[in-house]
Amino acid sequence: MTNVRFSLPEEIVHSLKQLVPPDQHDQFVADAIRHALELQEQALYECALAVERDEALNAELDDWQIILTDGIWRTTSCR
Repeated sequence: MTNVRFSLPEEIVHSLKQLVPPDQHDQFVADAIRHALELQEQALYECALAVERDEALNAELDDWQIILTDGIWRTTSCR
């Protein structure tokens, strides 16, 4: 386990102290952060899926792919 120091609003700390036993604070906060991160990850995944399914965007990206592969970018340096 790693110690982390951060600030919380007073009302959250007050509620934590009232509702969660002191020996469970670390686990409670870890679980809350884990849950919030899972929600963020799911939202990001759904956003990525929406981008993949966007036909107009993919058509535009296909147009740009032609420009990116037109030979301007070389893998060897010109000296």
